[in-house]
Amino acid sequence: MYHFEEYTLTGVPQIPKLSEHFQENSEFYLVQEFIDGKDLSYEIIPGEKLSEADTIQLLQEILEVLAVIHQNNVIHRDIKPANIMRRSDGKIILIDFGAVKEIKSLSMSQGQVTSTIAIGTPGYMPSEQALGQPKLCSDVYAVGILGIYALTGIQPHQLPKDPKNDEIIWRNWGNVSEKTAKVLDGMVRYRSGERYPTATQALEAVAGLRAKPKVKTQQTFTQPGTDISRRQTLKTLGWVGAGFGLAVVAGRISMWDTQKGNSGILGKSDSSSTTPSNLSLQSFSFKTVTVDAKGNITNPRNLQARYLAEDLGNGVILEMVQIPGGTFTMGSPESEAERSTNESPQRQVTVPGFFMGRYVVTQAQYQAIMGNNPARFKGANKPVENVYWDDAVEFCQKLSQKTGRTYRLPSEAEWEYACRAGTTTPFYFGETITTDLANYNGTATPYGSAPQGVYRKETTEVGQFPPNAFGLYDMHGNVWEWCEDVWNDNYNQAPTDGSARLSGNDNQRKVLRGGSWFYEPSLCRSASRYSFNRAERANILYDVGFRMVVVLA
Repeated sequence: MYHFEEYTLTGVPQIPKLSEHFQENSEFYLVQEFIDGKDLSYEIIPGEKLSEADTIQLLQEILEVLAVIHQNNVIHRDIKPANIMRRSDGKIILIDFGAVKEIKSLSMSQGQVTSTIAIGTPGYMPSEQALGQPKLCSDVYAVGILGIYALTGIQPHQLPKDPKNDEIIWRNWGNVSEKTAKVLDGMVRYRSGERYPTATQALEAVAGLRAKPKVKTQQTFTQPGTDISRRQTLKTLGWVGAGFGLAVVAGRISMWDTQKGNSGILGKSDSSSTTPSNLSLQSFSFKTVTVDAKGNITNPRNLQARYLAEDLGNGVILEMVQIPGGTFTMGSPESEAERSTNESPQRQVTVPGFFMGRYVVTQAQYQAIMGNNPARFKGANKPVENVYWDDAVEFCQKLSQKTGRTYRLPSEAEWEYACRAGTTTPFYFGETITTDLANYNGTATPYGSAPQGVYRKETTEVGQFPPNAFGLYDMHGNVWEWCEDVWNDNYNQAPTDGSARLSGNDNQRKVLRGGSWFYEPSLCRSASRYSFNRAERANILYDVGFRMVVVLA
């Protein structure tokens, strides 16, 4: 066990004083100074994001204390929010030094330590520490992960890693400047030799960020044809709107000309027909991305849309995005990989304007209207799943009664039109998809030339991935989405006016769209179709949810 009488940290003001230590029944106990305050788990909360400026401030405060520890050749080894206190006077205090180990023979040039015990918390613990060989830069890694958690709202164990090099993938969800992103990347490199070696060097880098003028939020957004630095790809907005909102956001966008490797225009749009003159709409901004055949980002864009917000009570907000009407080609061409014949024949469909949920219905929204939550994967801002078609219809009916507007499930044509958002490619991202862009089974066969991905084995909170050009999130993956239509195994004699098909091969089976966390990427394609019994209660639908539309006269 560790010999605390040998520690050189006595007198450091932001480390609790050790009053006593003793061993009993093979357990080692510490008696430390009481700290009046709360740990950082009250400041860094899953699903909530700190601003870039606040995160930089927090990192600097932590690193200032950690630098003193590292100067005494001590590794903390368990940096995480629960082990960092915000004292009542606002000072940062590092606690839980039961895991620290004094370095007797530290070689900074070779990074050697004498410890062989793996102590730490998964997600915050780098690979060398997991192998029982922690270094000073292992603490730097943990602080960097904490910073990424603060910026993205994503808990460390949920952050994906690049299968090629095991580097953390996080920029998708962190809306930060390139300089800040580079510093964080330098703190969390997979290879310890590529990180800042100690807290002192990391502190210098973070302090340099504060010395520069703050990056202001861009108010004037570029036209669709304007390119952005590739390094800024996937710095998308996380989920726009407070945690419990179902977005019914009114979106107005401009289509753009077809470019090689990018999505193609489907037809002219007209948003004016969906907006009554007396309706007050709000605007929001977002970033979209497109990818090449290998899943590399090629064309990020800044766009704007408009939305209508409904207050469901108790802080639960429903947002509906405005979708401009237009004409598009529904279905898939015979040349599209892994297509099904039920996606044929392709045909031109004209869809009037409407409003659609920015996200699928969340558990908080479902609870607010229905008074219950059938979901397996609990979370207020996660999709409600395990809902049948009849449940979804009942939700729409009750919401309509509450708001005085007519909410319903989308027709299959409306769903595909909204999903494509002006594209003709298999996915609204382009020719393929990756698990950096959507939640599906990434261990299944990749689509096209995309890399293997991750399999999260559950739903993710809505809005964590980049939206399409209408400002709709999670149209690919996460949960299947019910449509109004009865199932038919092809498009022969299907309506061309955007309306639902209400009779067909099997009146008990209803259409599902979008794929889910459980299935392979090919089923997440814009044209992919599936079906299920509308109310067969013997089945469990842990990957089936819904989003709504509303038409405002």
